[in-house]
Amino acid sequence: MENVDYETIHDELFIMLEQHMIKELSQTLAEMNEFDISEFLGELWEQDQTRMGMVFRLLSKEIAADVFANLEVEEQETIINSITDTELAGIVESLQVDDAVDMMEELPANVVKRVMRTATPGTRNLINQYLKYPENSAGSIMTAEFVDLKKYMSVREAIARIRRIGENKETIYVCYVTSAKRKLEGVVTVKHLLLSDDDEVLEDIMDTNVIFAHTTDDQEEVSRQFSDYDLIAIPVVDKEGCLVGIVTVDDVIDVMEQEATEDIEKMAGITPSDRPYSRMSVPEIWKHRIPWLMFLMISATFTGMIMTHFENALAAQVVLASFIPMLMDTGGNSGSQASIAVIRSLSLGDIEPSDVVKVIWKEFRVAILCGVSLAAVNFVKMLLVDRMLIGNTNVTLIVAATVSLTLVFVVLFAKFLGSTFPILAEKVGLDPAVMASPLITTITDAVSLLIYFTIAKALLPF
Repeated sequence: MENVDYETIHDELFIMLEQHMIKELSQTLAEMNEFDISEFLGELWEQDQTRMGMVFRLLSKEIAADVFANLEVEEQETIINSITDTELAGIVESLQVDDAVDMMEELPANVVKRVMRTATPGTRNLINQYLKYPENSAGSIMTAEFVDLKKYMSVREAIARIRRIGENKETIYVCYVTSAKRKLEGVVTVKHLLLSDDDEVLEDIMDTNVIFAHTTDDQEEVSRQFSDYDLIAIPVVDKEGCLVGIVTVDDVIDVMEQEATEDIEKMAGITPSDRPYSRMSVPEIWKHRIPWLMFLMISATFTGMIMTHFENALAAQVVLASFIPMLMDTGGNSGSQASIAVIRSLSLGDIEPSDVVKVIWKEFRVAILCGVSLAAVNFVKMLLVDRMLIGNTNVTLIVAATVSLTLVFVVLFAKFLGSTFPILAEKVGLDPAVMASPLITTITDAVSLLIYFTIAKALLPF
């Protein structure tokens, strides 16, 4: 098919469907990329789920499984309910094991029972084995479709085996050399095989310095290995060192997207969800957002208590009240900058919890520079703009000095809090992203007021 804009193809597909041009629709789908077909089916699912099932059945067996793997779980459930057991068995057997496992983890129990009933005993046992691995572990995202070779094979024998079994494997570019007991012994690439003599033995050309993961390793750590070593696949071994699967780069891209989305949601004070925003109902969104909002609302009452405690000071120096929002916002922004930078560095492995002293010392120096810069600009602004241009005579030299000095200490405290909280969370086994903007801003708001009124009482007459 020519390189046509997807929107144009999309419109053509809907026209064919509306005009019942089934033959033309089937031919067009056969020429499309599997991902584009899944996108079309997803849009069709939102309009007419019955017709979505009908269109799916037009797909050839060769591409149906790949399209199915790209669908959202609700769409997969619709497809499963619209096809026969024989058709379902064909899809399940064609799916990569990791895709089948992902589907099983999301589908309702009654649908899972039907899927498992149609699977062959071998596939069923393999899926059950994968489901036993911890969630978000290397074992839960790996696939068993890899090419394994023996070290006594010649290059000619190895290539012959790749040709014989490689068609349905996740990747054939990287092949793994195992012992008779499936112990991982080395790795060899197809490029290396093609450039070697036919009679050379794999033991002489394989790379024995293999980067691998364990089934229980966290998926985020596995994705970091891909980035560090520029891998396209990584072997996964069990506790005995036996090769049980591989994780490929397409799986890691999904993990990176999932982890990044989860971190962003946590930093925004939202309980993470596996479902995309467009597929979540209003009650679901409410359930994911209200816990943090409720907690932060109750926590913010401390700010009100502090202001009540210092209400006499505010009554004596009313001008102080107008600068409270600026101080609180600056503190929250300063803390967020530090926390997000530290959270990102922790997730990338750039820093470890043991680096806490180095981080604090660096952020202290940054805070001094930021605090002094902000204080100097604010001091000039208050005297030139607030006092001279606006004519607010209550903004005296000592009031400007009070607010500016408070800025320095607020920024210092916020940077300290923002840099240490994520590291503390990592140390105790929590996700550092939890210690991001909402929580740090709430704490900084309360402490900013304490610093402000403490300095004001020391410098101003009450």
